Order: sequence, then structure tokens, then C-alpha cells
Amino acid sequence: MATYDYDLFVIGGGSGGVRAGRLAGAMGKRVGLAEEYRMGGTCVIRGCVPKKLFVYASQFQEHFDAAAGYGWTVGKSTFDWPTLIANKDREIARLEGLYRKGLENSDVEIFESRAVLIDDHTIEILKTGKRVTADQILIAVGGHPSPHPSLPGNEFCISSNEAFHLDTLPKAIVIEGGGYIAVEFANIFHGLGVDTTLVYRGREILSRFDQDLRQMLHAAMAEKGIHIRCTEIITKVERQHDGRKLVHLSGGDALVADQVMLAIGRVPNTASLGLEAAGVTVDETGAIKVDGYSRTSRQNIWAVGDVTNRVQLTPVAIHEAMCFLETAFKNNPMQPDHALIATAVFSQPEIGTVGLTEQDAARQFKEIEVYRAVFRPMRNTLSGSTEKMLMKLIVDAASRKVVGAHILGPDAGEMAQLLAIPMKAGCTKDDFDRTMAVHPTAAEELVTMYKPTYRIVDGVRAG
Repeated sequence: MATYDYDLFVIGGGSGGVRAGRLAGAMGKRVGLAEEYRMGGTCVIRGCVPKKLFVYASQFQEHFDAAAGYGWTVGKSTFDWPTLIANKDREIARLEGLYRKGLENSDVEIFESRAVLIDDHTIEILKTGKRVTADQILIAVGGHPSPHPSLPGNEFCISSNEAFHLDTLPKAIVIEGGGYIAVEFANIFHGLGVDTTLVYRGREILSRFDQDLRQMLHAAMAEKGIHIRCTEIITKVERQHDGRKLVHLSGGDALVADQVMLAIGRVPNTASLGLEAAGVTVDETGAIKVDGYSRTSRQNIWAVGDVTNRVQLTPVAIHEAMCFLETAFKNNPMQPDHALIATAVFSQPEIGTVGLTEQDAARQFKEIEVYRAVFRPMRNTLSGSTEKMLMKLIVDAASRKVVGAHILGPDAGEMAQLLAIPMKAGCTKDDFDRTMAVHPTAAEELVTMYKPTYRIVDGVRAG
């Protein structure tokens, strides 16, 4: 019987890799983990955590403006970018320390280095050249922003990674992309007083979201003063003598900005990882191919998180890691469930969504009922804001199950998380209807929309 240095070796110290390594160590397994940058991965270091802190920072000006309607007099306010950056960095360092401490408490041996596969049981620690062996190997190296090498002047552009470490806050920024990262950063920079332009090749932002959410958010962002240029792309970026960038658009216009940010997607970190030597196959995008249990083409090598390009969300990577542990070490094969995942877009206004869009549900079911309410939330009544809120439920008429829920407005993400629980449990619209409302709240609309706004039968809208 072969003997190995480790029962499990994890390549990647993000949320999925750390969770797997820590819990395997707590089970008494011999675990090694290699991370070349900082513990915490995309989410903690350069993703959802610092981004959410930026979102909070960007919301205060609207709060100050709204206060007058409630009797508050707010004096002159100023914003200091270096203070935000320093405080953000301090919080990220604290969280990184917690990740590291959790591994150490589980006796996981940490290698602060890039690691590559030599074969299906051997890993080389590049910093020292040391080679170690492992019975099971988990790849959890995540992804990175998509480059744009064909764009003339791409070297003058930044990605979301660099946006968290800018020395100064730009006066004007052009962001290319229409996904949630581009949309969130457009709202962040605008909220901090930056002249913001969003350029997107598609006809409407947030392509995989419900059409109502997309259109209403677009309108709200435009009303705030964010410039949105759909059906256009950046064709060239030139650096001017003063350091600013001249951004040429496919429509013929040229914009001047201090920063140009590319948010055109993300790609898996599989380059130069030794996958071919280990016999691990990837798809055309470079993502590692896995089966329903996160096992790769090699029986003892597994992959979770963004590197597999299934659902690129931190809680999904953690869930996949937990299922991996059950399958590999507890003799309890478990497939991650990727259905009905609650998702938030921390735009302003915020989006929260669970399940199918209206368009997808209409294709999947013979008849659906759509319950829709658009209203001004109570918090906006005295503030003078005209911003509207959307609540929308999609119901399969045959089973009465709620198969989609979509919210645009304050705390939409929080509501989506709570909605995911009854929807995961298979609750019907009748279950929603017999649930008492909490009044006065915006969320009460979710249990007081008794009659469908309209139906869709065989793909055709009916009254």
C-alpha cells in the first residue's frame, strides 16, 4: 500500500480550499495547503468583502441627502479615499488572520508558495523546490479578471483587482462590462462622487437576470447620473500627456477619464498548474472538468470553486468543499446542489434574486403566474426620493410552487437569502399567501400579492 506525506493536499487558500483543509485537519487527516498570495482568496482579499465595504462607503451621500426630509440638518460632508483604503486594508488583514488561525488550529501545514502538480500524487512547492506527495489533492485556485490583450491600450486599464488599491480616487472613470462586477463598481464610484460611464456591448445590463430587474436598475442608475452606453465597446485607449486616458468607443465618441476599468468576465487560474502532467482535463475556457461530486478526470484529484466555472460564488465554493469532504473522507457521497441559489447584486438600488427568471420559467413550464408589485418604499416617502422598488414572484401554475423571486430595492439581498429557504423547501404560492405579513415593511409585499399580475401560457402572455 502506497504511503504519502499527506492524506489531503489543497492548492489554493480561498474560501473553498480553506474550508476543506481546516475541516479535514479537524478530522485528524494530515493536510497541507499551499497559497501563493494571501489567505482568503478572491472573496476576502480582492472581491466581495472589500467591495461590500466600498458599497457601504458609497451610500452615505444618499443617506445625507435623505436625512433632511426626516428633520435632520447635515453639515458639509467630505470624503477621504486614503482613509477608506487604510480601514479596508486593516479589516482584510484581520479576516486573513482568522483564516490562517483556523488552519493552524486544525494542524494544517501551510506553504506560502505557488504549488504545481508533477503527477497525480505529487506536488512541487515552487518557492523551495520541495516535492511532497498526497493521497487526495484538491484544487481550489479560483479565477482572475479576464484580460483583453486585443484592445489597443489595454496596458493603461485596470481590473477590479487594482480598483481596491488606487492611490487616489479618480475624478472620472470608464468601466467596460455589464455584469454584476461592472455594475457594482459603477455604483460605487458614482456614489463616491466620480463621473462614471458604463460601456456594455449588450442591449441591456446584467444579461442573466430577470428583464424587469435589468430595466428598472438601468433606469435608476441613469436617473442618478451614471452614464450607460449599451451596444458599444471600447475600441482603443490612449494615454495623454497629462496621464489621463482618451477612451475611444465603437459608436465614434471619445471620452476622457482618469481610470479605465475592464470588467468583462473572469477566467480560471489553471495556467501553468501542471494539470496536463497530472492527467487533469480542462474545457475550452480553461476550467477544470469535474463530475457531479467535484472529481476531476483523475480519481484522486478534485476541484471546487471558480476554477471549475460552475457557479462563481463564495458560498457555492464552500458548499462544494463540504460535499467533497463527505465524498472523499466520510464514505458519504454527496453532490453539491446548484439549484435555487440566492444571489445579490450590491448596486444602488440593490438586487436580490432566487430561482428562475420570468423568461426561463416561461420556457420551462407550460403555464406560469407572475406576481408583480412596483411601489415607492416607505423610507423614500419623506426623503423625497422617487426611486421605486420591485417585488416579483414567478409561480408554476401546475404545482403552485414559487420557482422565481426577484427584488429590486433596499435590503434586497437580505430578503433573497430568506426567500431561498422556503423556495428550497418547495413552498407554494398558497404557503406564501397564508403567511402573515410584518407591517409596515417592504417585504410584506411578498405575502400580500394575492392575484397574479399576468400569466404566460405556452410562452404567450395572457391577462
